Amino acid sequence: MSVYFRQNKGWRYDFTRKGIRYTQSGYKTKRDAKKAEAQKREELDSPMMQLEEMTALTDMVFLNLVNKRLDHMQAYNSQSHYKDQTYLAKRWVRQWGKMRCSQITLEMVEHHLLNRRRETSASTANHDLRNLRALFNFGLHPKRRWIMTNPTAGIEFFPVEKRIKYVPPKEDVLKVILAADKDTQDYLWTIFHSMGRMSEINRLTWQDINFDDKSLILYTRKKRGGHLTPRKVPMTDKLFDVLSYRFKHRDKRKPWVFWHRYWSKKTKEWVEGPYADRKKIMESLCKKAGVKYFRYHALRHCGASLLDDANVPLGSIQRFLGHENRQTTEIYLHSIGNSEREMIGVLDSDSKKSHPKPHPK
Repeated sequence: MSVYFRQNKGWRYDFTRKGIRYTQSGYKTKRDAKKAEAQKREELDSPMMQLEEMTALTDMVFLNLVNKRLDHMQAYNSQSHYKDQTYLAKRWVRQWGKMRCSQITLEMVEHHLLNRRRETSASTANHDLRNLRALFNFGLHPKRRWIMTNPTAGIEFFPVEKRIKYVPPKEDVLKVILAADKDTQDYLWTIFHSMGRMSEINRLTWQDINFDDKSLILYTRKKRGGHLTPRKVPMTDKLFDVLSYRFKHRDKRKPWVFWHRYWSKKTKEWVEGPYADRKKIMESLCKKAGVKYFRYHALRHCGASLLDDANVPLGSIQRFLGHENRQTTEIYLHSIGNSEREMIGVLDSDSKKSHPKPHPK
């Protein structure tokens, strides 16, 4: 449908011609949008515009490149990653949306990144650079060849002062869980004892749970290619009790383990379904429990550190967390293991030998 209505944005025409998207919103009536679309199509049929379209085969308008990559990410990546990219894209389009990609220079990109660093941080600017580079590389891909150059090539990342991420002690995790209501407690217990990502727990269904062998299947799109990949996770006794209780008291019409009823801004009606995110809860719960603020992901770090303290092999922790790369798992382990403590003991013992106590007079 080339003409449609969007709340607070009015009527919009939206069509694709020779792989290039043309869209404009803000029209008061459907008739106005159709008239504008007809004028745009007539303009595109002119000899001058046809010449520009030929040029666009290797020099795409930046807005079109952004839209094509967002469509690709919506199909192949997680919803949270798609939302993050949409947020970044809006900022880029405000600056370069109407320009052709060849008109965007290295100096323009550097100026944008310096402003981001000044306004926020070096990490934020690096995040922008990493994703801008991926955007242009998407258009440069041999299967597409929509553009000819990448203006981010040669730009170096800003130096960042890396710090060990805060991992809450087990006592603080328990305080936060106990400060929550019953439904949120179940949600937090499930994250903590399965060490699952928030997105994995949000999409968890009763079909993914096997009470007979005390296991559950978690799905993630973190793998290369965007495939929804499963991994089997054993249940602790606590997790078994939590999920058994929820299963006994479940609404049999709902397939999800955790779901809610919410007002949809798109459809303008009440909808029942799984959570997209629950980021705001942790701030209020940490404040209520009187502990330092931490987010859901810290529960995975905390669980991994507890397993490491108990001398669980790194390979087992890696499989539990669902990491492809061993180095990723090592980032999660912030505790000092027994081997490091034994090493310190050797140094301490050697120091004592080098500085014997003086004999009493």
